[in-house]
Amino acid sequence: MNAKQFKSYLNELFGELLVEFKEDDEYGFCNFTLDNYTRIGYATNLTPEIVLQAAEKNVDLIVTHHDAWDFVYGMKEKCVELLDVHHIAHCYIHLPLDYIEFGTCNSLLELLGVNHIVQQSRHVEGDSAIGIGELPELVSLEELVGTMSAVLGEKVYFQKNSNKEIRRIAMITGAGIEMNQLREAMNSDCDVYITGEKTLYTIQYAKFINMNLIVGSHTYTEIFGVRSLAQKLKGKFNSIEILQLQEEHNEVTD
Repeated sequence: MNAKQFKSYLNELFGELLVEFKEDDEYGFCNFTLDNYTRIGYATNLTPEIVLQAAEKNVDLIVTHHDAWDFVYGMKEKCVELLDVHHIAHCYIHLPLDYIEFGTCNSLLELLGVNHIVQQSRHVEGDSAIGIGELPELVSLEELVGTMSAVLGEKVYFQKNSNKEIRRIAMITGAGIEMNQLREAMNSDCDVYITGEKTLYTIQYAKFINMNLIVGSHTYTEIFGVRSLAQKLKGKFNSIEILQLQEEHNEVTD
């Protein structure tokens, strides 16, 4: 797979989402200098540790959900330097991967047992609107917490703010900390709100509106969308090898 084939396939997969969102803003490419890419490593985040791990595993292209953040001062520059030193290319796809049907939201919903997507997560007035999925049968909040902990491989935070059993799930996989997202979950008759970060306000408002709340780490609520993308690449270019680059469970959710 060469760089032109890779970018062409991304355009085929994401279509108008790559038009709606600007390159080097919500998706981008770095250091595509080789003629052929055969070993693809994927992760949620780009960090110096991920680049060094990729180098150890002879990865020549890293695909992530997040670029290295500009506001983590100096980290993006260090990542670019390491990518260059080790001759590794990088591609990140942020909001387009959140909103595509095989992306972060739907991938996690399906792993939690959802068999009906009611509403696709999407961009509305500059913000992420919730995805909504329904389970085939009612479960207790505690059962869903156990399933999510097992899927993510980490202990998740939860608030039981209602005694209702769970069928309809509202989800923003990443930083779903806006009150309008919780309000949309309430207005859509959802039984639980799942996201990848929380604040004091998230906790207060969820309690105030009697919305059950589950919070995993931002890294591991979103890794499954990146894995789905990597698997699609493997399906298109069967000669490539894909592997997950391991990230720490170091985000506090308690």
